[in-house]
Amino acid sequence: MYIPRAYAINELAEQQHFIQHHPLATLITRQQGIVQADHIPMLISENEPMRLLGHVARANPLWQEHDAQEPVLLIFQGADAYISPNWYPSKALHGKDVPTWNYQAVHVYGRLIVHDDVVWLKDFLEKLTNQHESRFASPWQVSDAPEDYMQKMLKAIVGIEIVVERIVGKYKLSQNRQTADCQGAINGLAAQPSEKEKLLLAEMCRVNALTPE
Repeated sequence: MYIPRAYAINELAEQQHFIQHHPLATLITRQQGIVQADHIPMLISENEPMRLLGHVARANPLWQEHDAQEPVLLIFQGADAYISPNWYPSKALHGKDVPTWNYQAVHVYGRLIVHDDVVWLKDFLEKLTNQHESRFASPWQVSDAPEDYMQKMLKAIVGIEIVVERIVGKYKLSQNRQTADCQGAINGLAAQPSEKEKLLLAEMCRVNALTPE
């Protein structure tokens, strides 16, 4: 991923924060010489070095056909939105502005390990479920399901673990613009109706320490 210096996110804590809030990854692998993509929710392991845990359907050929000698790539993406040059005050001065697209992404490179192990899977699923159910008043737990049914479900999936070797982050949020233009982009997004634009707006405000006017 091309990352201009203004957009680079190098702090591991921020990268992990982003992954935790945008856990659905696009996993890029090479399977029998063909590049494949799968979309998998991932969980950051508590162990060191950093590892990402997930699962796939047993019917998915990924776990058997991925090239174990090749590194894999996980792509995590957040909100994104179109940015109109009409929102920049500088456009009214010289007209030398064009549209762009703002977004956030974190790329993780590593090695893929397969876990065809019911004990590993149950422990992983309990942690994954607890993380996402914790915001509910009455969270669902793995133990809520009948044991025989859960055993059947566990046999239908296979665990995967990515041992992280490199991680890079990019937040393209108008940091390269003059403050007035960045403020203009924030004001422009604030006037838009979609939830996606509101999510990007919140991140632009946080990263640039600005608020809509």
